[in-house]
Amino acid sequence: MASEYDVEFVERTDREARFLVRGITPAFANGIRRAMIADVPTFSVDEIRVVENSSVMFDEQIGLRLGLVPLTTPADEFEIGETVTLALDVEGPSREETTETVTAYSGDIVSSDPMVEPADENIPIIDLKAGQRLEVEADAVLDRGREHAKHQGGVAVGYRHLQHVNVVGDKGEFADDEPHILRGVIEEDGELVATDEFDHDLSTRYPGKELEVEDVQNAFVFHVETDGSLSVEDLVLRAVDTLHDRADELRESVQL
Repeated sequence: MASEYDVEFVERTDREARFLVRGITPAFANGIRRAMIADVPTFSVDEIRVVENSSVMFDEQIGLRLGLVPLTTPADEFEIGETVTLALDVEGPSREETTETVTAYSGDIVSSDPMVEPADENIPIIDLKAGQRLEVEADAVLDRGREHAKHQGGVAVGYRHLQHVNVVGDKGEFADDEPHILRGVIEEDGELVATDEFDHDLSTRYPGKELEVEDVQNAFVFHVETDGSLSVEDLVLRAVDTLHDRADELRESVQL
């Protein structure tokens, strides 16, 4: 990807990033966005087997909550449809304890494969009172977001045109000094500046100036946030790989 397109990060953490890609068309930018949402597989709980549930929640509610726990998904280690077994066994407080409840967290889930485990340990699942117990086994399956939203590793994926601000002159003496709101990233003297650095208001960045804002052609700023099942880098690279794979399939089909 980096050898074919010009890519520059504006902000970057393991789970969230903004980056600029130059030299792509709007259709390809949207294809990347859709692939990140629908085509990159992740693990998610699909079926549960309840051994004991004396909590106040129905089995179906427990299954729903477990299905919403993001699970780490290593690259190229599993095939679509493969499963990993998870287990959760938590009891309420004993009569000797002073606490009224014990909270079962995602960190209490035990996986049969250390490569697939909860991405966060502090997601609450249920509160158990004295005498209550929850013991379940679950099958986590690898599948794509287009099959079910729980398999979408990208929880927030979007893009905007990179924008360039031109100063065309000074405002008139009696011109209204109204806010000029712009959200995204602007290019300023070759530097990328996120608009939240100046509270999205160009009038504070260029006080007293008359401005024109234009889109930079074939340059898009992506804002990507994952649920922790995979990193931003893995999500983006795998999404682009799926586009290449589909293009190869189409080429082979046409040649036949």
